[in-house]
Amino acid sequence: MSNEQYQSVVAALQKCREACLYCYRSCFEEDANHMARCIQTNQECATICAQFEQALFFDTQFIESYAKLCIEACQVCGYECAKHEHDHCQECAKACYACADACKALLSSKVSSN
Repeated sequence: MSNEQYQSVVAALQKCREACLYCYRSCFEEDANHMARCIQTNQECATICAQFEQALFFDTQFIESYAKLCIEACQVCGYECAKHEHDHCQECAKACYACADACKALLSSKVSSN
């Protein structure tokens, strides 16, 4: 696969990372103790999305591994954010689930191309 074929995944990764970072910052304005798990999962998910984006840029041999990790991180973060009624959490959950779906689609296309 070429870098051009990764464009939809990269867009989902960027949107997810931005939503996670926004939610991360916004959670500190709430009760930080109550939002600690949300803050942690946001930071972890944003980091993994950034790393996966870089891996796609380099077309590394570990794309499938990164995709699986990203799916897991996005699902965990999305689930955690969905528990909270704050708009930033709800938007983050949507972005996380969309990113997980994009990563699943990438895995499916890699499997079918092998």
